[in-house]
Amino acid sequence: MASRLDLLVVGDVNPDIVLRGDVEPSFGQAEQLVEEAHLTIGGSGAIMACGAARLGLRVALCAIVGDDLFGRWIREQLAARGIDVQGLIVDPEQRTGLTVVLSKRQDRAILTHPGTIAELRSANLDRRLLSETRHLHVSSYFLQRGLAPDLPPLFDEAHSVGATTSVDPNWDPSKTWDGGLTGILTRTDVFLPNATEAVRIARQEDIDRAALTLARSAHLVVAKLGPQGAIAAQGTRLVRLEDTTGAGDSFDAGFLASWLEGDPLERSLALGAACGALSTRALGGVDGQPTMEEARGALAGLPAGSG
Repeated sequence: MASRLDLLVVGDVNPDIVLRGDVEPSFGQAEQLVEEAHLTIGGSGAIMACGAARLGLRVALCAIVGDDLFGRWIREQLAARGIDVQGLIVDPEQRTGLTVVLSKRQDRAILTHPGTIAELRSANLDRRLLSETRHLHVSSYFLQRGLAPDLPPLFDEAHSVGATTSVDPNWDPSKTWDGGLTGILTRTDVFLPNATEAVRIARQEDIDRAALTLARSAHLVVAKLGPQGAIAAQGTRLVRLEDTTGAGDSFDAGFLASWLEGDPLERSLALGAACGALSTRALGGVDGQPTMEEARGALAGLPAGSG
């Protein structure tokens, strides 16, 4: 029987306030003006889910928000983008998280109040959604302290119902770069770190060695290298993409959309890079995300494939 969903995202959901301009604060009660302020959907899981839905995938999201202004706002925003939010749990005892992004021309700083992010548990997840999806994606592994210990059996459960799995670790605030992650990698079909995360998790100085080291556990490792492109490791095979990968969560959405269709690895990397790059057209993580038609248009000249 065909799956009702293409993608179930389990992860972090919170609004982002993005400030752009002269964003380095001056303390001493000094008021400082910035060029632009933007309230938008935030959280790696929410941004990735929005990117996948924009590409035409059938997407559901499981997370926890508070019964507050930010929680209600982000639920409305996600639903308006076509995401199934039945698995979005409201906890009246908790406050929804919030991220403030200080964005300069070539860099950014991120300040996050985690709120409900660490409260999610496997027992909170709607098993009906898991049974109806083709793929399970977990975002911000290191922020999900409540969920992390539950992931090995959850991934086994996903595989038992025919779903594939992926993890994007994101930054580790504790800087230990494990937190049980090594125990989940053997159950992970696609591991999606960026270059910094990959070398620290693998405890290697070179991204090639890091990707190959991680590929001894995960079935496929795809590391985002920013302006240097991306690298994929599967067994002892390395595949490189030279194009910039842009925003990582939108890259994940594009890569998985292509990979789930069975496209060649090179094609999936290219589609991921196109989605990541195009998503930077607007301030914030979601407003510039491309449709599949736009992403394919950016791949002119590449082998057609099915994605």
